[in-house]
Amino acid sequence: MKRTVVVLVHCGYWLVYLLLFSLILAVIGAQARRPLPPLLPPPSLLVLCVAPNLFAFYTSYFLLAPRFLARKRIPALVIFGAAVCAASAVAGALLSVLFFGFAQAIFHDAREFLSLAATLFAICALHGGAALVLRGFVSWYGELALKEELTRRNFETELALIKSQINPHFLFNTINNIDVLISKDPALASEYLNKLSGILRYMVYETRAERIPLARELDYVGKYVELQKIRTANPGYVNFEVKGDAHGLEVAPMLLFPFVENAFKHTEGAKQSGSVRINVSVENRRLVFECANTYRAAPEGGRGGGGLGDELIRRRLALTYPGSHSLEVEADGAVYRVKLTLDEN
Repeated sequence: MKRTVVVLVHCGYWLVYLLLFSLILAVIGAQARRPLPPLLPPPSLLVLCVAPNLFAFYTSYFLLAPRFLARKRIPALVIFGAAVCAASAVAGALLSVLFFGFAQAIFHDAREFLSLAATLFAICALHGGAALVLRGFVSWYGELALKEELTRRNFETELALIKSQINPHFLFNTINNIDVLISKDPALASEYLNKLSGILRYMVYETRAERIPLARELDYVGKYVELQKIRTANPGYVNFEVKGDAHGLEVAPMLLFPFVENAFKHTEGAKQSGSVRINVSVENRRLVFECANTYRAAPEGGRGGGGLGDELIRRRLALTYPGSHSLEVEADGAVYRVKLTLDEN
């Protein structure tokens, strides 16, 4: 929900409250058949009627709702909410003393004073409850808009992945290499063909899910790495290492593939040992993915085009893992490094 709309909703709420309060005063005056006695000047009456309720409302809205209601800590919400209402009622009572003067009879009768405090407490509780409802509605609307945007972005990502993830150059080279292996080592050629088929099946069908097991994602990354290795006679061209137990964790599909695919794409023609280094570490439900590759800078100084755009990757991470991820990208000389950290708590 836009900030302007939220501000207008708040202004409307207090306008309705003031109109309702004015109506109550008018009804009291009509029943008494005489004007209300001018005990307080209008500005003082306005402060007395609004200030404690403002405190209760916005303390509940900005403090209690995000800390307790959003986390479903209802007992703590009730306790702190009661404390806020009590503090607001005390503030209202003090303002009454300030504006009316301590000589009023109500301040010398314990029963009437407690009745005043209870009334102020109840009014503040109503405003606090209204604040929680309003904050809940704003949060719900924001989450609904976020889910809609995530659905749209996932659709855009899926299309981008299908178009760019396996580039034709890699695909044609892999098929040609498998074709050469058919006559030399049919069993190995069949194995590589099955790996290629598995990767394509994964990209077409399994990427539609919101989450997949991390172990499966790593399995397909491993198959992709093996297919890349047959394109060079240097066995040390790629280093792929996984530490920790990936079972039990889930990630968004095709989360790691864009980084791996880009790393191979931009090491074309530079297949010396250690050109691509991929390290995955899993510990205490934290995933740390690191990918480094040598590259030749484009004429403008960048890595060159192709692959899934950095902005789309960052946006997808922001939508899928809000507040629980970090992405570091560094180009140091002729080495491009990516470090992605995810906390799955």
